[in-house]
Amino acid sequence: MQMRIEASDLPGRACGPDTDFPGFTDIHVGVQRKDRPGELLGPHPGDAASATWTLECTAAPGAEGGIEVAGPYIQNRLGGRFVYLSWGTVDEAGTFTMFRRAKLMFADIDPDVLAAAARTGHLVGRLGLTDAKGQPLCGRVRPPRIVWSATDGS
Repeated sequence: MQMRIEASDLPGRACGPDTDFPGFTDIHVGVQRKDRPGELLGPHPGDAASATWTLECTAAPGAEGGIEVAGPYIQNRLGGRFVYLSWGTVDEAGTFTMFRRAKLMFADIDPDVLAAAARTGHLVGRLGLTDAKGQPLCGRVRPPRIVWSATDGS
C-alpha cells in the first residue's frame, strides 16, 4: 500500500518566539524513519507552498481485527502505530536538528477508510501544518485537522 501525506499551510522558514515556543530559523519538515530520529524522508523548507510524502507500506489484517500498517516510516509504540512529521532546523552544514513533531495515528483513521485503502492500495492524509498560534503543528493530529481517504491512486 502507498500512503501519501499532502500538507499545505506551512508556517514559514522562521517562526518567532512565543510563550511556549523559543523560535527557530531555517525550519524544515520531513517524515521520520522508524526508530531513527535523524533520518528523514523528503525534508521540505517551512516556507514551501506545500509538501507531499509517499510512504511504501504493507497493510494486512491485524491480530485483533482491523488493518495493521507497517513499513520503514511507520512507528510502532505503546498506544499504536503512527507516522511522525518531524520539525527541525537545518544548519549551514545541512545537519537537521529536530525541535518538535506531529504524530499521525492510524487509530484515528476511520476503520472503513483504512479497510478501503488496504483494498485499493492507496491511503491519503491531507492536513495543514500551521497551528492556531502560527507555529509548526505538533502533537497528536486528529480529524478533522487531518482528513484521511482511500483512493484508487490516480
